[in-house]
Amino acid sequence: MENFTNETIDTTQLPKFEEVIFTPLHSKYFTVVVINLVIIIAILMLVPTVFSFFRPELFSGRLWLIIGAILPVVFIWITTFSILGYKRKGFAFREHDVLYKSGVIATNTIVIPYNRVQHVALHEGLISRYLGLAKVEIFTAGGSSSDLEIPGIDKEQAEKIKQLLMGKIQKQL
Repeated sequence: MENFTNETIDTTQLPKFEEVIFTPLHSKYFTVVVINLVIIIAILMLVPTVFSFFRPELFSGRLWLIIGAILPVVFIWITTFSILGYKRKGFAFREHDVLYKSGVIATNTIVIPYNRVQHVALHEGLISRYLGLAKVEIFTAGGSSSDLEIPGIDKEQAEKIKQLLMGKIQKQL
């Protein structure tokens, strides 16, 4: 215990992740966002219509007026947040860690050191596969709450990212 030190760290000298240039998601991923958006809006329109056929007494003229006033506002809100959310997402790989940023109102930046990565997986949804995109999923030692998913990456680039991360994991062993 004689050699123990606990010096203060000058936090102004720490590297700033805010200065990292993030790679935006692939432009084809915007198509995935739009298709998902159309599906959500179609469901929101279809549900009241289907219910009105089975229970017409519940859907008076006044209720349709309320639904007609609320749904466009909800559609605009969902569309705006989906488009802004797509534009604000990005990722970066540095020498010792991976960064992912997202968020519309509050920006979240996740930094995962490579020594915390335990497993890497690639996922392709139906639409993403058709467009040649994949999602890289990074599993960490911190449990499911600290795992990371980076969607909208070109399939070839996603394979290279997986190989990079698997190489980093092998060096740790």
